[in-house]
Amino acid sequence: MKHISIKYFASIRETLGRGSESWASAAATLGELRAELVARGGDYAQVLGAGQAVRMALNQTMSEDSAALGDGAEVAFFPPVTGG
Repeated sequence: MKHISIKYFASIRETLGRGSESWASAAATLGELRAELVARGGDYAQVLGAGQAVRMALNQTMSEDSAALGDGAEVAFFPPVTGG
């Protein structure tokens, strides 16, 4: 199991009611981690589930679902940013 530090931002943080958490994960990639969180159901499935526009960063670098997770990784989830 890997120990992952997860941060949530903006509307995702508001929906989940938390800005961060520690998570023990067997996931090998960001996509697998996201699937683990979605499997928790409830608000996690609502904001991180398939079809939801979610950006991910791994160790403060924007990353895709296929990015490999290592022990001690920091993962951030946030909605796309729009500007004007």
